[in-house]
Amino acid sequence: MLVAGAIPISTATAQPIASRKRGATRINVRDHGARGSGRKDETKAFQAAIDALPEDGGTVIVPAGTYLIDAIRSVRLRDHMHLAMDPGTRLIAKPNAAPRAYVLSILGNREVEISGGRIVGDRDEHLGTKGEWGHGIMVRGAVGVTLRDLHISRCWGDGISIGGISGPPSVPSRDVVVADVVCDGNRRQGLTIGRSRQVRVVGSSFLNTGGTLPGAGIDVEPDAGDTARGITISHCLVEGNQGPGIQLYHRVHDSLIRRCTIRRNRSAGVIIVGAAASVVADNVIAANGQRGLAIRGNSEDVLVSGNRFTGNATRIGASRRPDVKLRNLIVGDSASDIRIAADNTFD
Repeated sequence: MLVAGAIPISTATAQPIASRKRGATRINVRDHGARGSGRKDETKAFQAAIDALPEDGGTVIVPAGTYLIDAIRSVRLRDHMHLAMDPGTRLIAKPNAAPRAYVLSILGNREVEISGGRIVGDRDEHLGTKGEWGHGIMVRGAVGVTLRDLHISRCWGDGISIGGISGPPSVPSRDVVVADVVCDGNRRQGLTIGRSRQVRVVGSSFLNTGGTLPGAGIDVEPDAGDTARGITISHCLVEGNQGPGIQLYHRVHDSLIRRCTIRRNRSAGVIIVGAAASVVADNVIAANGQRGLAIRGNSEDVLVSGNRFTGNATRIGASRRPDVKLRNLIVGDSASDIRIAADNTFD
């Protein structure tokens, strides 16, 4: 029988995080040969513990320690499981030269949770120069995933990448929650959201991304021919990224950015290009290198309400829309049905 896992309440929102169904079996990676000394490759031991779960799944426990993981092979999670890491756990990516490598991967799985601990990529010891897809956690075509209470840093690519499986038929990821996660100092993005449906990012921090474009804190950008729908980003801190703080880039529908602090990013705080049905509400958007918010590229149906814009740069030329506070917000001529509410403040 499948039972609901115990999921705590997010401190940022006081809203319960989605429960994932799994069996009651509990397996310790130490019982399958993992030692946590940081000196040996532990990938095989982790995979053996996961593969030992019964059909109805369960929990794999990772005690405190330092575990070296071969990101080229990746630790592959399975259906109905929780990878429960102690807060003192560190998963360290073994240095490699591969353009694509993932410390943890969730590929087409259902009802998966990862919590606790730290994932450290090989950015500082990467052996190659090509590629930008060395991710801490890779999610593709999965349904019902919770990533919580994690710290992910120094990855060659993204801290977290969420997307779909290419078809035909293509399979998007659905019902994904990222809660109380810190992504810091990753090379390409803190978080990428591609072909997905109903992704909720809450109470998390995306910091100091940079090294290759786009260098965003959060980039919602499905591949050509794909869409991302139902994306909520709330109560997050997005700071110090080389590119934009948050980017909604083409074929993004029904998105909400709310009650976030988006500051000191070198590009714009928020960029919306070719997206539809977006809401940017009740955020603090401050001291970004370019506009606080830029809406361009045939974007349509965007509501901007209740935000405080302060101290954003003025390097971009004048807008043709005299009602827009140029230092903080710009709306391109190709955008339509853009509603700038009177309750925004501009300092």
